[in-house]
Amino acid sequence: MSTDRRPADMDRRDFHTTRWSQVKAAGDSQVVGSERALAELCAQYWTPLYAYARRRGHDAEDARDLTQAFFAKLLEKRDLKSADPTRGRFRTFLLSSMQNFLAGEWRKDHALKRGGGVEVLSLDYDSAEDTYLREPSHDLSPEAVYERRWALGLIEQAVAELQTQYLKAGNGDLFEALKGYLGGDVEVLPYAELSRQLGQSEGALRTAATRMRARWRKRIRELVAETVIDESEIQDELRSLIAAVDRGV
Repeated sequence: MSTDRRPADMDRRDFHTTRWSQVKAAGDSQVVGSERALAELCAQYWTPLYAYARRRGHDAEDARDLTQAFFAKLLEKRDLKSADPTRGRFRTFLLSSMQNFLAGEWRKDHALKRGGGVEVLSLDYDSAEDTYLREPSHDLSPEAVYERRWALGLIEQAVAELQTQYLKAGNGDLFEALKGYLGGDVEVLPYAELSRQLGQSEGALRTAATRMRARWRKRIRELVAETVIDESEIQDELRSLIAAVDRGV
């Protein structure tokens, strides 16, 4: 995935309303929209943290309860207010907090019983477990699984948003035909065969695939930009994203 150019419409003003603003809002109940911010953060990091708990050896039910309780603790104790963007990545802060939580604090604070976790949000537990079960069976560490699920979550979000754009434009069939070309899927149909199926020239399909890929990569870059506080960090984060995905290949 090429990361040499930044989107032309991205400037430093974008970094004043990044994911860190969302984090601060989620940590302060007095801020308008704090509940929505917390809900969005839980949705974004639920699967990576759940996968981390599963890889640490907890079964599906315990991992679900522990992840719910962890987010409840963040909400109750306002731990998100202590997150400092100048001290590193937010996902690193979150993982460190989860590690401390699993190390024993949850036992005294929550005394969890099976099926008795605190419900913070209505989340798709089955989907999180299905996603975890699709993780490679080789020996990735819990931390590597967490990073991988974070990376794949951003990539999948970019794909989903791109699909929505194509559907709204009435080009859903084109998206379905070309989505395999985004990441170099080895199972993707040759352009010649696709041309016969869709009744479009190979040249037109190649151009459409190139444009789709460019829009996808741009959106990934924008999503990564939301997780940092300075534009200079984007390239490092993109490299981290690629490395996290490649570790599971």
